[in-house]
Amino acid sequence: MRRSWYVAFLLVPVLAVMLFLVLPMVVSILPTFTRPTFGLGNYLRFFSDEFNRRILYRSLRLSLITTLGCVVLGLPTSYYLSMLDERRRQILHSVILFPLLTNAVVRGFAWIAILGRNGLLNSLLSRLHLIQAPVQMLYTEGAIVVGSIYLFLPVMVSTLVPVMERIGSETVEAAETLGAPPVATFFKVVVPMSFSGVLIAAVMVFAGTISAYTTPTLLGGSKNMMLATLLYQQSDTLANWDAASLLSCVMILCSLGVMKLFDVVAARLDKRG
Repeated sequence: MRRSWYVAFLLVPVLAVMLFLVLPMVVSILPTFTRPTFGLGNYLRFFSDEFNRRILYRSLRLSLITTLGCVVLGLPTSYYLSMLDERRRQILHSVILFPLLTNAVVRGFAWIAILGRNGLLNSLLSRLHLIQAPVQMLYTEGAIVVGSIYLFLPVMVSTLVPVMERIGSETVEAAETLGAPPVATFFKVVVPMSFSGVLIAAVMVFAGTISAYTTPTLLGGSKNMMLATLLYQQSDTLANWDAASLLSCVMILCSLGVMKLFDVVAARLDKRG
């Protein structure tokens, strides 16, 4: 009787996952192998097209740069927050997470006001007599990276802070007692012990960046199209649902491939440590 109750309790979430997660994914991916003919022809045509390859390469490159930037900025920030007392940590953590409460479109327009030809940054550089004419910063790949880091850095920090807290101040104090300077303690003790959290956060940032639509559209423009903007064009503008399904599957494969790459890199770094 007790076993039947366990089965009943497990059956409901399993059916929910199958209905709301697995089934929509199968329905989306299946046409890429069956239309117009069965096989991998759609994928071969996609990767043989230079335009598609260029967009795929740009998406992977900018997503990896964004992930690396979030790791470089997020690791010391989360470590600093974990070393603060409870009150100050909560205040600063709330400040870091505050941008997540704002719509991505609003944040994108804010960066347009900063990076535009007549924006805040160009005006500041002009007043300091560092430039003679406005610099083209908006509608570039750099603008996409800056906007994406701003968008996903709170995700990186909020994921790493609990990891840093679990390391504990006792471990850091032990390293310092043995004569390790603060910089060496951070890179040789804190960073290796936070590999698992960094891996999870990096995958979240990469998957979010490669699938983001608003930020690349507002800050990159039509000349710097990424996979998400191409998917939106195929589905909403051209109503080409088969091409949109193919693009979504390519994005999933990219995320899985990068996840495996991060896992391999983390495993090698753990062996070195």
